Amino acid sequence: MTDTNPNREVATVAGGCFWCLQPIFQDLRGVEKVEVGYSGGHLANPSYEAVCTDTTGHAEAVQVTFDPQTIPLVDILRIFFSVHDPTTLNRQGADEGTQYRSAIFTHSTEQEKVAKQVIREIEEAGIWRRPIVTEVAPLTAFYRGEEYHQDYFRKNPTAGYCRAVVAPKVVKFRKQFSDRLKKA
Repeated sequence: MTDTNPNREVATVAGGCFWCLQPIFQDLRGVEKVEVGYSGGHLANPSYEAVCTDTTGHAEAVQVTFDPQTIPLVDILRIFFSVHDPTTLNRQGADEGTQYRSAIFTHSTEQEKVAKQVIREIEEAGIWRRPIVTEVAPLTAFYRGEEYHQDYFRKNPTAGYCRAVVAPKVVKFRKQFSDRLKKA
């Protein structure tokens, strides 16, 4: 599942609603594509409605295609851990269910090593008061989400959830990582 271009890598992460993660990764210099979808479950080609039943095992995830020479995986994951709470099991804020769990779906043993290294680094730094519960598991499949979910924040910035939840996360991220953003 790695991009065929040898200068590109693909990472798949889940950390709550995929509408929150997509605009953050899209803003990063070195990131070329971010798609929302579903990973980590047992049902092939799940729909959003099926995932929301909390019975498919899937997490709302984003698949990030990036240039590791510009932004290495370790930095992608450090940013990932800074924009969601990796200590809450199956929830982010008011969003609750296994589809909102924190997870890194690895594409290789090297990605697994990097993910575990970043988790150790964060735990040793004492950033969170509670243990990190982020799942690290091999990617078995990524199912691209429905078209209306792709770029949802860009298409619907004034929608209630976008104004109340997504926009504040994006603003905080842009302020914290202003030196890592694509030039406008």
